[in-house]
Amino acid sequence: MKHVLVVGGTGMLSGVSLWLLNQGYHVSIIARNSDRMKDLIKQTDLDSHITPLFVDYSNHDELQKKVHETINKNGDIDIVVAWIHSNASNALKIIAKEVSISKSEWELFHVLGSSSDLNRIKREVTMPTGCSYHQLEFIIEGARSRWLTNKEISDGVIEAIKKRNKILTIGQIDS
Repeated sequence: MKHVLVVGGTGMLSGVSLWLLNQGYHVSIIARNSDRMKDLIKQTDLDSHITPLFVDYSNHDELQKKVHETINKNGDIDIVVAWIHSNASNALKIIAKEVSISKSEWELFHVLGSSSDLNRIKREVTMPTGCSYHQLEFIIEGARSRWLTNKEISDGVIEAIKKRNKILTIGQIDS
């Protein structure tokens, strides 16, 4: 069974977590909120294919430990879907390093919010050899901009995983 790590998989990416389960993946989910995890698990009969990883990903030592543990328990990670806030700038590097120790080729779907400095991120993101990097940008502009719903975000990430686009922009780009 292929193994996926989803960072933020009980909130905006909960639809992605459930879709991946239905595609036959084992899904390890980094989350901070146990109630959200319980709610997600209630939505599927594939709960034995979910590994909750309760960790604040800004705690680098604990993050590395949890990723290492899920690899040992569930096998190498084939795909990482990561929605990481800017206050944990090293979290993605820690995850990538740990995944690359045991897996020579894997994919990262990096989800970036509309407030991200996309140009800076494009310059600064360096992934290990063997990592196929996919960037998802959520941009909303115009006179009547609004936040995307969790479903719209999840649907966009699922589309990116299906199509394997290197860069995919989701949302309204102009009015």
